[in-house]
Amino acid sequence: MLRVTPELLLRAYALGVFPMAESRSDPELYWIDPKQRGILPLDAFHVPHSLRKAIRRRTFDIRVDTAFREVMEACAEPGPGRPDSWINEEILALYTALHEARHAHSVEAWRDGRLVGGLYGVTIGAAFFGESMFSRETDASKVALVHLVARLRCGGFELLDTQFVTKHLARFGVVEIPRQRYQELLQRAISRPADFYCEVPDSAVEALMQSSTQMS
Repeated sequence: MLRVTPELLLRAYALGVFPMAESRSDPELYWIDPKQRGILPLDAFHVPHSLRKAIRRRTFDIRVDTAFREVMEACAEPGPGRPDSWINEEILALYTALHEARHAHSVEAWRDGRLVGGLYGVTIGAAFFGESMFSRETDASKVALVHLVARLRCGGFELLDTQFVTKHLARFGVVEIPRQRYQELLQRAISRPADFYCEVPDSAVEALMQSSTQMS
């Protein structure tokens, strides 16, 4: 059996393939290559009206890469409509190693010193592969997503892969495209430079909400 390493994982992402487990207790990994792929066009991101108010209230302190493994572990916790998780111990270890190599990142929502929401994903070149998100307070993960998009736009990213389309993500503008079209966008994005740690001004988040108002 082929041992999955962080290097192999990055090669898989560059080919459009990603791993999942059947459950948290299942040690096996399965490679997924959907015929239809979910992506969030960065120039067509939509911030729902109700969420704009939460962002402007500055309810959450948004941080980057200060609690990566904790975000993963929170994403793996059972939740409403989700009694189990595809994030097993192997995935936790692999992505933690990618994080240490600066290829995986978390965007975190904190409140009163507590981690209350966030998301994580993988970067190669100008592509960001979103993996999972969680929320312990209303709107926490959604606010983290808005800050992620602002960061990706500032850093010169071209592709935000969401893997699948859900009703929740569709509200933000996620669309489904065929595998062949995804491969074209993927190969272009991974060949270009981008900076996840770019300086993101507050005006970048406000600009996202203003553009959403114009598109509404």
